[in-house]
Amino acid sequence: MSTDSAVEFETYRNRMFGLAYRMLGSAEDAEDIVQDAFLKWRDADRAAIATPSAWLSKVVTNLSLNRLTSARVRREQYVGQWLPEPVLTSTGELGPMETAEQRESVSLAMLVLLESLTPTERAVFVLREAFGYSHREIAELLDVTEVNSRQLHRRARASLPTGEMARPESESDQLRDLVARFLAAAEKGDLGALEDMLVSDVTSWADGGGKVGVARHPILGRDKVVRYLAGGFTRFYLAVDFTFEEVNGVPAALAWVDGVLFAAFVPGFSDGRISAVRIVVNPDKLRFLARQVSRSEELPGSHR
Repeated sequence: MSTDSAVEFETYRNRMFGLAYRMLGSAEDAEDIVQDAFLKWRDADRAAIATPSAWLSKVVTNLSLNRLTSARVRREQYVGQWLPEPVLTSTGELGPMETAEQRESVSLAMLVLLESLTPTERAVFVLREAFGYSHREIAELLDVTEVNSRQLHRRARASLPTGEMARPESESDQLRDLVARFLAAAEKGDLGALEDMLVSDVTSWADGGGKVGVARHPILGRDKVVRYLAGGFTRFYLAVDFTFEEVNGVPAALAWVDGVLFAAFVPGFSDGRISAVRIVVNPDKLRFLARQVSRSEELPGSHR
């Protein structure tokens, strides 16, 4: 492969990673998909490739569809609650994030909802909502008819309840402050302050993958969530350093113990309060995020 071809592939890497991640909810699987796509690109006759971005999108989509079946088998056997791998969205690695639909498509809430779709429905929904492909283009990518693409998209939209919207940029500072105040109240065990920051029907999910002891079922309702989170914080808070990052489109808190990423607290928001708390502590699901943070710290002008 020529150097120019490798450089050209790199111009599409983030877009391809973003597509595979939305299809699979796994950053590590998405990295594998992109690497496989690179090998196919390396061996392809590029003179026969009229539109590289479309060719790569088709390759990545098909590779993702092939992997979805085995991924779902693994998730059926997963210990406790399954959550997607959290990913920084401030570094551009998830592709386009200019519209509300593109941001919502990487929210943890939406990625969980996408698990209910068939693989083909999921592909159509992601290609249409997150990447703006027309139904004619989607039909070519998936080898279906344009009418079938429209039907699949309509069926997917009807199957998905309204997810938590990733918040607009203008609200990020306000919501980050809310998360910081929430952590401070949890540290102090201030149950009243915690309750004021949560909606009444808040839900907390925790993903330990059977490797870290967390609740294996969702915690429902403000009173139960407050006590569950406050109890957990008091057990380890003094040993933890918190940083704040944009994770899957929202301000989130990352917990570090001796320089190792221990947990990601990714909230959902509604009307200036926290409506959901998703906690990822499975160490396997934090590796990619930790690498992202490490790389971002090396960039000139980076700060927290």
